[in-house]
Amino acid sequence: MPPRKPVAPAPQVPADAAVAFRRKLHRWFREHSRDLPWRRTRDPYRILISELMLQQTQVSRVLDFYRRFLERFPDLHALAKAKPQRVLEAWEGLGYYARARNLHKLAKHVTEARDGIIPSEPEELRALPGVGAYTAGAVASFAYEKRAALVDTNVARVLHRVFAPDLDPKSGAGLKRLWQIAEQLLPRTGKVVWTHNQALMELGALVCSARSPKCGTCPVHRVCASRDRFMASDPVVPLTKKRTRRVVKPE
Repeated sequence: MPPRKPVAPAPQVPADAAVAFRRKLHRWFREHSRDLPWRRTRDPYRILISELMLQQTQVSRVLDFYRRFLERFPDLHALAKAKPQRVLEAWEGLGYYARARNLHKLAKHVTEARDGIIPSEPEELRALPGVGAYTAGAVASFAYEKRAALVDTNVARVLHRVFAPDLDPKSGAGLKRLWQIAEQLLPRTGKVVWTHNQALMELGALVCSARSPKCGTCPVHRVCASRDRFMASDPVVPLTKKRTRRVVKPE
């Protein structure tokens, strides 16, 4: 049997490009981010609820559901004690009801097997019902300020356009490479990772959109490998600064 060929190391994002990208991205986020309720907390339960609700659902639609769901089930123990039908009723209107069923299973499992404590490490989070790689990274970095990468649809689009426009982001190899890029771009400390991951998602949602990217106001257009492809239809305009404010007010 012939020996296996050694696995080639993943290509590295140049250090100067990574630093420039992070600096511009974080500055933009501090000045232009939306004030969302799940950004004002470090409660892993509330962050988990928001992340599951936001899967394939727009922020504007989630806001009221998030508030009402927490009024009915204010903590993990209340959710675990609820009957499945009550959980589905509270979820009604959001669709994708497997999310609600898995959330209820997760609540029961964590209260019974983990003393009601949602784990902080991505590997442990991924073992929970309904938690994939993205959700694990989101809860770890947003609730526990762990140095964890995440790649959702918005983040994948940003990383694909900025750093790897030639790959197919929908292929297995392409998605794997985007996760590698996300890992390589992570800041060194967890507190900064919170800002970094939120900013990546916000940029994909507000600026680097799928159909009509606003390249003219994009904070990272100077380091974007796709700028020549999009800039002709959306030339650069000066960024208008919003009043700087504190993004996070943990509960």
